[in-house]
Amino acid sequence: MSCQLFLKIKFNISLQISISNLRKEIIFYYETNFNKLNHTIHKIITKMKNYSKIFLSLFFVLSFNLLTGCYEHFPLDQDLTRTQNTFLNQDSVEVQFPKIIKDKITLLAMVYTHCPDICPMTTHNMHLVEQKLPDNLKNKIKFVVISFDPNRDTPAVLKKFAEIRDLTFDKWALLSGDEQNTKEVMLKFGIKAIPADSTYDDDGELSYNVIHTDRISLIDQEGKLRANYKGSTANLDMILEDIKYLGN
Repeated sequence: MSCQLFLKIKFNISLQISISNLRKEIIFYYETNFNKLNHTIHKIITKMKNYSKIFLSLFFVLSFNLLTGCYEHFPLDQDLTRTQNTFLNQDSVEVQFPKIIKDKITLLAMVYTHCPDICPMTTHNMHLVEQKLPDNLKNKIKFVVISFDPNRDTPAVLKKFAEIRDLTFDKWALLSGDEQNTKEVMLKFGIKAIPADSTYDDDGELSYNVIHTDRISLIDQEGKLRANYKGSTANLDMILEDIKYLGN
């Protein structure tokens, strides 16, 4: 075999080996990078799924908040309209509660007129709220006082209690009822009242004080109890803001 032929054969073999190796390297490169690409794509898809879940969760939370915004503003949502209770108002006219506050925003307190401190302060705070109401809400609100001491708080006594405090009866209703109706309403509003030590005054009349819950309640236009405040030391600005929230 001539030298030239040998070199030519050797060159062809070397070239084939190089091409084969190059092919293997190219295949290896693409396989490796394809796996890396698959892995990268999988990570991206996984992240997108996670982001989609987060987005959907946020969407449902925001939608729920929009739909229930009013309920989240207030701590309570107790329907008071399921039962009616019978009372006499300050003019001895029989009325049904809560029917008398239908379609009105209402501030309500349960008091007794012989109270030396908490009840007068609570009623005064309600009166201050009335005086601070903006003009567009004055016809949308009702003030109700119910006595949990009906044996002493007759309609005439309640009327006198209102008159000396300049409470007007177009906006205010002062109610007195029998024991059963009074207790049922006390239960609705979570009011406790426990007679303390009793005595007799100079006229022979039984006299006693009552330890009781200190509260003003806010009722919306649908007859639902929405919030309670401490009556004698109420934050009037907070009550006004809640009334405005319901009225606007």
